[in-house]
Amino acid sequence: MPKTKAKKSKRKPNAAFMRPVQPDEKLSAIVGSKPLPRSELTKKLWDYIKKHGCQDKKKRTMINADDSLRPVFNGKSQVSMFEMTKLVSGHIK
Repeated sequence: MPKTKAKKSKRKPNAAFMRPVQPDEKLSAIVGSKPLPRSELTKKLWDYIKKHGCQDKKKRTMINADDSLRPVFNGKSQVSMFEMTKLVSGHIK
């Protein structure tokens, strides 16, 4: 008997991930004040980091805070990428 191939289904995005979130006033200074999906918020945050050269040159997993990022990072001058994700989540309504 010949084997039948299973149909590949396209992966659907998680509805909770695509739901717009509202950034607070500190995060709004970087990504804008309009509600946007979490994926878009992350993209805008990384665009800001790259544009302003906030990624550490030697240790690329570290983000150096400038005056706009420091309030989002709770006053810290440097955070890791993973810690940044946690801190940004605290600024979403």
